[in-house]
Amino acid sequence: MALTWGDDYPIHQTPEPVAYAGTDRNFYDRYFFNGYAPTGDGEDLFFAAAFGVYPHLNIADAAFCVMKDGKQINLHASRWLRLERMDLRVGPIAIEVVEPLQRLKLTVAAPEHGVAAEIVFEGRAFPIEEPRFVRRNGPRTLLDYTRLTQNGRYGGWIEIDGARTSVDGFVGTRDRSWGVRPVGARDSQDLAPPAPPQFFWLWAPCNFEDGSLFFHTNDDEHGRAWNRRALWLQDGGREETFGEFGQSACAITWKSGTRHAAAATLDFGPDGSVTIAPQAEFFMLGLGYNHPVWGHGLNHGEMKVEREDLVLAELDRRMPHLLHIQALSDVTFVDGQGRTRKGRGVFEQLAIGPHAPSGFASILDMAP
Repeated sequence: MALTWGDDYPIHQTPEPVAYAGTDRNFYDRYFFNGYAPTGDGEDLFFAAAFGVYPHLNIADAAFCVMKDGKQINLHASRWLRLERMDLRVGPIAIEVVEPLQRLKLTVAAPEHGVAAEIVFEGRAFPIEEPRFVRRNGPRTLLDYTRLTQNGRYGGWIEIDGARTSVDGFVGTRDRSWGVRPVGARDSQDLAPPAPPQFFWLWAPCNFEDGSLFFHTNDDEHGRAWNRRALWLQDGGREETFGEFGQSACAITWKSGTRHAAAATLDFGPDGSVTIAPQAEFFMLGLGYNHPVWGHGLNHGEMKVEREDLVLAELDRRMPHLLHIQALSDVTFVDGQGRTRKGRGVFEQLAIGPHAPSGFASILDMAP
C-alpha cells in the first residue's frame, strides 16, 4: 500500500501516488531556516534548522542548531520515513506549515538533550524562485533542483540547558528546495574517467529595515557562473514587480590559511553594491552538510537522536567537512540612487577544488 496523507491533496506530479518521486534515488525535499538579531549591537545568538525527506531512501532527518558564546550546539535526528512525506516530524523536531508561503512554525522538544524551542517564521514578502540548478559530472546528474527563498521575521523562544532566550524581533531566511542532489550513502562506483571535485558556492540573503537583498552564485573552476542571480525585494513585494539586477559580481578577501572570507563586496553595476563584513561563522555540518556521521539521508535505524557540542575556537578550518559555513555578517547596501542601507545577513561559502579568481588551484589548497 503506497497511499499516504498527501494523496488526499491535489499535489500529484506524476501518475503515481505521492510516495513515489520519479525514478532518481537521490531525489530529496528539504526545509531550511536561519535566524539572528537584526543588528549586531545586542544578542549574539544565531540559530538554524533543517528538515529533509528522501523518498527513495525511505528516510527523514532533521537538525536544530544554536550558536552562542563561542559554541555551536547541534541536535540531530533521523527516522525511517515509512513513505509518509507529509509527516513533518522527526523525533523532537517538527515543522508546521501554518500558512503556505507565508507562516511556518518550528518546534523542538528534547528535554533529555537540554534543547527546546518554539519559533514562528513570518515572511517579509512573497518567496523568490531561484533559477533551476542543473549540473552534471560527465553523463551523471549531480544536481537538478528548484529552490524558493524567503526572508522573514521571527517570534518565539529557544531554551538550551534550562536557559531560555527570546527570538522576538529576530530576522533571517528560510528556503525550500526539492529535486536531485547527492544524498545517502556514497555511490560505490566512481565516475569514469575520474574527475576531481570542484564546487564553488556563495549565497548572501540580507535583511534590511525595509526589504531584502538576495545574491547567489555557482562558479566553475575558471570563475564563470553557471547559476547566478541578484535582486532587491521590498517588504510585501514580489520579484516580478522589482526584477533582478542586470549584472552582478563578487570580490572576496580570503582569510589566510583558509577558504573562508574575511570580507566581500558584491558589485551590481548601475544597481549599486554591497559590502559584507563577516562577524561569526556557523558550521553547516551541524545541519548535516558533509557531516561524517549525520550526512543527509543516511540510515540510523528506526529512530535516533543525538546532541553534539562544538567549541568554535577549537575547530580546524582546513578540514574538508568544515569548509561549508554561513558567516553571520554586517552588510551595507548602496543602491543605484546612492542611498545607503545597513543591515545583517549571512554569507554562505563552500569552495572545493580550483577557482581561478580566488587563486585556488587544487582540491584543498588554502589562501596564502
